[in-house]
Amino acid sequence: FAELGAEIAAVIIEPVAGNMGLVQPQPGFLQLLRDLTQRHGALLIFDEVMTGFRVARGGAQERFGILPDLTCLGKVVGGGLPCAAYGGRREIMQHVAPLGAMYQAGTLSGNPLAMAAGIATLKQLTPEMYVELERCGTRLMEGMRAAAAQHDIPIQTAVVGSMIGFFFAPEPVTSYAEAKRLCDTARYARFFHAMLEQGVYLAPSQFEAGFLSVLHDEAIIDRTIEAAQSAMNAAREA
Repeated sequence: FAELGAEIAAVIIEPVAGNMGLVQPQPGFLQLLRDLTQRHGALLIFDEVMTGFRVARGGAQERFGILPDLTCLGKVVGGGLPCAAYGGRREIMQHVAPLGAMYQAGTLSGNPLAMAAGIATLKQLTPEMYVELERCGTRLMEGMRAAAAQHDIPIQTAVVGSMIGFFFAPEPVTSYAEAKRLCDTARYARFFHAMLEQGVYLAPSQFEAGFLSVLHDEAIIDRTIEAAQSAMNAAREA
């Protein structure tokens, strides 16, 4: 911004990164972006395809108290069915047809099945549900850390709402550059296959976030931790 200033039209960001593993924003980072974009007349756009309805009912913007100009949402808004949505400030959205000149449409726009599933999902979401999801995620990640410690394996974990993630790394990961530099992807591959052999299917890449649902109960958390205790042995072997 110091160099380009008013030439910057917008900043698009995942408020909680999920496409390089789960990486939380550093304290004050999102507020800094909000301040800079407002100062220079640029839009702040939150990609909440992952965080929407997962880190809080109102997404990351509710959890961190930062209001963007535009928000993008993915299939979570349709209860998992093919669906997407975007929205924002009135003066921006008035540029979209039929009020404005920007025409937008798609084959699945307003699909009745997806809309019905999305409404049904939203009706089920309560503040208590998010507390329970984060509690389960925290317990699972604590179990992962304990299992790794038993085998002297360095690990970093994170939990935000129903989003979970871990890196086989010796120190906290705060950026994509650090994720590439610090993470032991070969160890993750061994861990992934060892977990799969025990019936636990994780994301096949170290650089993906995981999601819990209300169906992941105590028994499933216990089983996953138990599987991790065994799989860490395979992860340790070179």
